[in-house]
Amino acid sequence: MEIRTVGVVGAGQMGSGIAQVAAQAGYGVVLVDVSESVLERALSTIRRSLGKFLEKGRITQEDHEATLGRIRTSLRLEDLAEADLIVEAIVEDEGAKRALWERLGALAKGEAILASNTSSIPITALARYSGAPERFIGMHFFNPVPLMPLVEVIRGALTAEATRDRVVEAARRMGKTPLEVQDYPGFVSNRLLMPMINEAIEALREGVATKEAIDGVMRLGMNHPMGPLELADFIGLDTCLAIMEVLHRGFGDDKYRPSPLLRRMVQAGLLGRKTGRGFYTYDEKGNKVG
Repeated sequence: MEIRTVGVVGAGQMGSGIAQVAAQAGYGVVLVDVSESVLERALSTIRRSLGKFLEKGRITQEDHEATLGRIRTSLRLEDLAEADLIVEAIVEDEGAKRALWERLGALAKGEAILASNTSSIPITALARYSGAPERFIGMHFFNPVPLMPLVEVIRGALTAEATRDRVVEAARRMGKTPLEVQDYPGFVSNRLLMPMINEAIEALREGVATKEAIDGVMRLGMNHPMGPLELADFIGLDTCLAIMEVLHRGFGDDKYRPSPLLRRMVQAGLLGRKTGRGFYTYDEKGNKVG
């Protein structure tokens, strides 16, 4: 079955990016969220992103208008009933994803591919909730989606090879490089990245160095484009904590225990760029100011 329509559930930072690259690839897109204001903000983000591509000559005015014309928004999951590929991009919480996939699995058409953008939760577990494990797969994009080339493709225990093949093809059509990894907590990307971020937070908590020095060491000494504390703010400290908890629970190894400082900051609502304050402070446009 050819993929013509892509449904995206969750219109936040990741969902809006996935909707954009799918529409740029020529797919019809239905972007669903529970909030009209979130959907409006997502469309504004997409317009701004496409506008930058237009300014840099990466797309034409015709491409810009055609891409926007392929995206429609909805508050109803039922509008995904005819989608050929449904990508879930909601909060990194297994309970919330379970409730959503139980609904989506019941309303999606029988040949639809069901994909989660989860960054750490086992695909096999989510597949079971959908009721269609052979058509379920992990499709982990990276932020910012329109710019980052990687998609981690994660097969669950019962995912069919045909499902994998169609998702790989779709990712390539979106201009991404799909790399298949096995279904273990955190997959590859976050199994490696999050412990580094967590250790940087521990170094800050222990007073090993200031936040500026910790980030500077990794930028200047390791050639990272962004220091680990600034990166944590960019990802969202709540997301970092959720992933560390998945790793800790999944492997049962205390080397994945979340830093107490990370947990305390999340409890205080200091989540990074999206709240205006994390390890650094940010203005309303997300620019670091202190």
